[in-house]
Amino acid sequence: MLNNKNWRPLIYSILLAAGILIGMYLRPSHSGKIFSGGEGRKLREVFGLLENAYVDTINTRKLEEDAISSMLAELDPHSVYLSIDDLKIANEQLGGSFEGIGVEFSIINDTIMVVAPIEGGPSIALGIQSGDRIVQVDTQNVAGVNIKNEEVFKLLRGERGTKVKVKIKRPGFDKLIDYTIVRNTIPVQSVDAAMMIDEHTGYIRVSRFAVDTYEEFTLGLKKLVSTPGFSKLIIDLRGNPGGYLDAVTKMVDEVLPDGKLIVYTEGRKQPRYDYESMKKGLYEDGKIAILIDESSASASEIFAGAIQDHDRGIIVGRRSFGKGLVQEPFTLNDGSGLRLTVARYYTPSGRCIQKPYDNGAEAYEHELLDRYENGEVADETKTHLNDSTPYYTQNKRIVFGGGGIMPDIFIPIDTSFRNEYVYELFARNLIRQFVAEYYQAHKKELAKFATPAAYQATFKTPLFGELVKFATKQGLRKPTESETKKSAAYIEKQLRAAIARQIWNSEGFYFVMSADDTAVKKAKEAMANQDKILKP
Repeated sequence: MLNNKNWRPLIYSILLAAGILIGMYLRPSHSGKIFSGGEGRKLREVFGLLENAYVDTINTRKLEEDAISSMLAELDPHSVYLSIDDLKIANEQLGGSFEGIGVEFSIINDTIMVVAPIEGGPSIALGIQSGDRIVQVDTQNVAGVNIKNEEVFKLLRGERGTKVKVKIKRPGFDKLIDYTIVRNTIPVQSVDAAMMIDEHTGYIRVSRFAVDTYEEFTLGLKKLVSTPGFSKLIIDLRGNPGGYLDAVTKMVDEVLPDGKLIVYTEGRKQPRYDYESMKKGLYEDGKIAILIDESSASASEIFAGAIQDHDRGIIVGRRSFGKGLVQEPFTLNDGSGLRLTVARYYTPSGRCIQKPYDNGAEAYEHELLDRYENGEVADETKTHLNDSTPYYTQNKRIVFGGGGIMPDIFIPIDTSFRNEYVYELFARNLIRQFVAEYYQAHKKELAKFATPAAYQATFKTPLFGELVKFATKQGLRKPTESETKKSAAYIEKQLRAAIARQIWNSEGFYFVMSADDTAVKKAKEAMANQDKILKP
């Protein structure tokens, strides 16, 4: 199943969805000049000749940007040039907010569908709902015109205080609904969930390490610590591509005893700098497990490496991405920027977990897919690390660098549900569309569930058959008997979790998903035997 080429686009979309973030910097931003004195003289000379002597008119800006990108590509995979627009998007992804109307959207059947209005934004305050279709923005028709995500961003985002008029088609209503939305600052959450998933276990899901992540994390952790019976903590960093160094070091400080090395950085022009735990944390003594996978990168690996090297807790999942390079941002005079690798980081035991990149950018980018194709994600014995040097944890357990953090407990990827029908459901976004319409049609009966726990325990309505009917109306074939047998249970879980997201946002989704999550189950079991597992 792992080698099914029809799954490659979906795998790529999952692995590379946060691509710009994986190359993101860990140090604070500042301005800087790349060329000084006589450096770069030849490059400037060539551009002058092209502009003044070349036979045809040339796009100097594009040539400059292409040249810069090509130069950086020769250095390492994470030194990158960002245009003004790309830089704005990158900063928003790691910022605490952006300005706009505050909706999560998806383009389905050539129409902008509101997946969910964002809490704290102007759209939810006006009553815009999941499942609404935006068919007109100001005077521009946006339905059935092959609109792209970038165009939607340009239309709906804008400066705080500015107005935008939208016409919305709502399921069950014949007439279009007019809204005038005043754009505002929209909070961007990076801690998706912080909740108890059983009477003793707390669960915190962190999607990236952004400007406000530490504050969100401490708020969630305080809530868990104050819960009677709380004694175990799972921190889920799966799919987390990284972010700011300051955020992750502060978060580790909350769970690591004082005076412990968290990480150190060092480069040719950067002397060694140690980051240590410096204060009494909120949770320094209880049981802890960290969940990682092949998309956990950068700051996620710093977190996992510190916990593992100090034998503070158990790492559960699959080998992490393997990014051990530190980027520093430089803003150029025209507002564009560079993310330039200035140092490597090392875990407390001295490991650099950066995977090799000497075979070029294409091989480096393909390495994650290689793990699927060579079977590593299903069988840990097929893992190949590029550094056989042994390093030692606090308890003298042997660990290795050279390509990511290896978990203490391996969780193989589940491919049993995969088939062509499931692929088509995801590729055509039919699950999300079905859930939005189902929620609108069953709001009253779903409102009786007071908590995600009550919903998880008692909502047993079969959904797979309803989804198949819906998908068939959208032009998708019916699944075969074999496809149904393999995937029905998996799709049911996805549907229930997605409905819970409509009611309780991300916490609803992750509560339902955690109930049948192999990694979560193994983490609970491991924490019960944590002292034994962490002995050499």
